[in-house]
Amino acid sequence: MIQALEINLVTNGNGVEAVQFYQDALQAEVCNLKKWADFVHPCPKEHEHLLLSAELVVGEHRLMISDENPAFEYRQGYNVSASIVVDTADNARRIYEKLSRDARKIIAEYQETPWAPAYANLEDQFGICWQIMVGA
Repeated sequence: MIQALEINLVTNGNGVEAVQFYQDALQAEVCNLKKWADFVHPCPKEHEHLLLSAELVVGEHRLMISDENPAFEYRQGYNVSASIVVDTADNARRIYEKLSRDARKIIAEYQETPWAPAYANLEDQFGICWQIMVGA
């Protein structure tokens, strides 16, 4: 069952600054903030400040922000995606399998991550970027 559809913003190394900006501008509550240094071991010194993920609550909605993975090139236009948050890994896999048919690009295969027991990221056949994950 789908629990939520959310917006994800990807920043170019200034994610913490973006969190502070949107927290103020949208009167958001920051519920979770994780930096690369908290999860990537060993973490290169130049990546320690990078934002792995932040969760802001705006009214009844969640806004997710992260810095682009340094292994990938930051690309304007690909820095906003929609998330589908589901209740089980089986539902995440089912949706991933359907959305990934004829996908233009698989950004992250269906997998377990530090932030979700099941996660995938893809650009579908229409050029829409989706992140699929099991919620808390």
